[in-house]
Amino acid sequence: MRRRAAHGLHLEARAGEGVTVTAEFTVTADHQGAPGLAHGGVLATALDETLGSLNWLLRVIAVTGRLETDFLRPVPVGTVLHLEAAVTAVHGRKLYSTAVGRIGGPEGPVAVRADALFIEVKVDHFIDNGRPEEIRAAMSDPDQLRRARAFEVNP
Repeated sequence: MRRRAAHGLHLEARAGEGVTVTAEFTVTADHQGAPGLAHGGVLATALDETLGSLNWLLRVIAVTGRLETDFLRPVPVGTVLHLEAAVTAVHGRKLYSTAVGRIGGPEGPVAVRADALFIEVKVDHFIDNGRPEEIRAAMSDPDQLRRARAFEVNP
């Protein structure tokens, strides 16, 4: 069972046509940086989460290797940020993607955009580098690790 952080993004991505996803993120007072505006780090996190969702469409476990973010206009608290992301290239273990965040609707002005490089990893990356107590908690279901290993499409 996935826990939802009370002040988290609560962002859910939906698959689009091809290798694309869309998502919506409502900026709340908990996401505030400057008074009345979204914190840039939170916006970068929303972009990273949306871009990371693309990896599921490719059935690849991957981690962010680079995230280059451009902040084009302020995003006020209370805004729904409409996010779109797409894979632009795959080269070996490297997955390249791009995303935009628009305010005022899916066709609204672009407020933020990002280009990312994700690197494909094996599930052992998390086992070897994560905190043991959290890994044990995540693996409380005896079949979860087996399922995760079976998910790897490029062993």
